[in-house]
Amino acid sequence: MSPQGERRLLQTAVAIVTLVPLSVASLSILRGAGWLAESPVPRDLDSHFRYLSGIFLALGIAYASCIPRIEATTARFRLLGLMVIAGGLARALSLVEAGPPSTGHLVGLGIELGIVPLMIAWQARVARRWHERGGPGGAISPA
Repeated sequence: MSPQGERRLLQTAVAIVTLVPLSVASLSILRGAGWLAESPVPRDLDSHFRYLSGIFLALGIAYASCIPRIEATTARFRLLGLMVIAGGLARALSLVEAGPPSTGHLVGLGIELGIVPLMIAWQARVARRWHERGGPGGAISPA
């Protein structure tokens, strides 16, 4: 596959995966922790849940900002990925200490500790190939 084709495929994959934090965070901000609980949620827990959901939304927006120039956002992409992986490790600790969460959270764990590290590696490959070829036309552009 050409560097340009691989770049477009990565952009599409990142756009699809980014829909998760954008949609789940938006729903969580609007509905609070109550949409996940069967009983009333303490106000402090709801407040903290919505705060973290706001951070999750910002993370999704930051990932979306990488899409147009995915080949040039390696540092930002890695930092965002590190944030997601750190959250996944915290979620894994909860799994060990509190037991398995619902299916949706297990899917999140798979994305956080499986898909995101693969996407970080893929983005690095796309950036390397893109810059080796000098961009879309293959000619080295002046710096």
